[in-house]
Amino acid sequence: MKAPAALELLTAALKRLPGVGPKSAQRFAYHLLQHDREGAALIARALHEAGERIRHCASCNTFTELEVCETCTSSRRDATLLCVVETPADQLMVEQTLSFGGLYFVLMGRLSPLDGIGPREINLDRLVARACDGLVREVILATNFTQEGEATAHYIGEVLRARGLKVTRLARGVPVGSELEYVDPGTIAHALRDRRAVDE
Repeated sequence: MKAPAALELLTAALKRLPGVGPKSAQRFAYHLLQHDREGAALIARALHEAGERIRHCASCNTFTELEVCETCTSSRRDATLLCVVETPADQLMVEQTLSFGGLYFVLMGRLSPLDGIGPREINLDRLVARACDGLVREVILATNFTQEGEATAHYIGEVLRARGLKVTRLARGVPVGSELEYVDPGTIAHALRDRRAVDE
């Protein structure tokens, strides 16, 4: 028996989520339609609303509903410190440590030549312009400690140091191979405090 076309479409859409395979997507689709139609409608409305209203901050590139996000417009933030992270989820984790009072730039990815992700795809030109605005004195590279994250930090460090900026990297308090989104805030806070200069 073939599933209805609308159900197949829902299953295919759910498969696009990270970590969700065909069986899980099918299970989610059947659950929503069989047991939680109200939840399905809520998810549909929330996705539509987010898709319509969420944009990238013109300054730091994170998700926001405004032209420039609240963090970038806050007078309480230290504009001389710029923390570079891969994703908005990583930015949120750094914020939850309550140990960083500067500003951010969100790459929305990391260098991965095999996947066709180069400097343009991680908004390197925007980052360089932001870091060279005359206010920034230190750029903290808080990319993940994965192979791609390390390569991204190295590449960005080389580019920014060539422009006379002080560049530091999160200390190794963050486990190698981990992603910031899944590291506890205490570990990230320690790593921020013990950041070090990027090797020449």
